[in-house]
Amino acid sequence: MFVGMLTAFVDVIFVDIRPIGLAVERLTMCAGSITQLPFDSASVTSLSSLHVIEHIGLGRYGDPIEARGPERAASELERVLAPGGRLYLSTPIGRPRVQFNSQRIFSTQEIVRMFSRCTLKEFSVVDAASVFRQNVPLSTEVEVEAAGSDFGLGMFVFEKRE
Repeated sequence: MFVGMLTAFVDVIFVDIRPIGLAVERLTMCAGSITQLPFDSASVTSLSSLHVIEHIGLGRYGDPIEARGPERAASELERVLAPGGRLYLSTPIGRPRVQFNSQRIFSTQEIVRMFSRCTLKEFSVVDAASVFRQNVPLSTEVEVEAAGSDFGLGMFVFEKRE
């Protein structure tokens, strides 16, 4: 639904390992993997990866099982992002672990380390109680509060350095 609404304002290219046959004006869908994106290096000025990186390498969606899948995905996202371009990323945060055949939970510091060629511009969370906290400081305390007894949702805005 988000992508459909976005096309009201801008042309969108949607890449998925399992593309769906859908015709929407201003939407181009293509098969691809987040570890091998079909874009030239430094060519994308705005890039979104929402609720994706936590699944990479677990084999759940037809991708190969690969322990370093998230790191490969992060490297590829940085490769295609243009200098000064923005990356919007969301993923579960909390005590780092893999939930079998489902998803990874990352620490905020893991995510920042994976995107070392970018500067973190904004960090927001939806905590375990479903409270949205916008533009909060990146800290272990915030991460623990957001995670509650399980995990929260971290939303990161990165900008690729020139």
